[in-house]
Amino acid sequence: MKSTYHLALTLILIAAPLQAHAQGSDLLKRGRGALESITRSVPALPGSKTEDGAATLSLGEIAAGLRGALKVGSVRVVAQVGAIDGFNADPEIHIRLPDNMQRVQRSLSRIGLSSMVDDLELKLNRAAEAAAPRAKQLFWDAITQMTMEDIQAIYKGPKDAATQYFRRTMSDPLRETMRPVVDQTLQQVGALRAYDETISRYKDIPFVPDVKADLSTHVLDRALEGLFLYLAREEAAIRDQPIKRTTDILKKVFGSAS
Repeated sequence: MKSTYHLALTLILIAAPLQAHAQGSDLLKRGRGALESITRSVPALPGSKTEDGAATLSLGEIAAGLRGALKVGSVRVVAQVGAIDGFNADPEIHIRLPDNMQRVQRSLSRIGLSSMVDDLELKLNRAAEAAAPRAKQLFWDAITQMTMEDIQAIYKGPKDAATQYFRRTMSDPLRETMRPVVDQTLQQVGALRAYDETISRYKDIPFVPDVKADLSTHVLDRALEGLFLYLAREEAAIRDQPIKRTTDILKKVFGSAS
């Protein structure tokens, strides 16, 4: 860094006497421009101050603040959607039956058996609620493993930059970890039995087309959508709302960023 400033200073020293002996020369301007350009390209030192007197943040502080924010946010989201009725009673993430099962629902409703499909839909939501807490440790592991390049990109990125990062890097591990819980819960709450009974009654209706559904994959897809939806909102809130910054490092880092 010192050699860079020496270079710029040399340019100015060369340009100054030339300007004194040759009016109209633009060498001094070029030297000053070079210095300004170089100065702008050099990052602020940790503990230094910006032009308005505010202290800059070290990369370590930014990393600690961002990791803390993401851990706080992931805990809140997992607790919210993993509670009883976290999915079922939330209209934004309530898991409806697969699209091809909507035909079954309409057909059985016409013969007074809508309660069968309503019960099946409830069981799908219960499976998502049971599986959601498994996501917490995966989020924390991913947060711990973030590189400094990841952290800088997220810190300087849009309000859902971390959520986008999680979508890219964690969707497959989340599916792998949550699927056994979804499968087990679907079995325990009677969703698979309810599905078989529903399809059996549906097939008793003349001239209806065949319907098949992969309930586990459907629940996993919708559960991840719900997790990422609220994680993005939590991330944006921590960036924007001081009340969401529950620790000193969060207040320092995101107070500086806002």
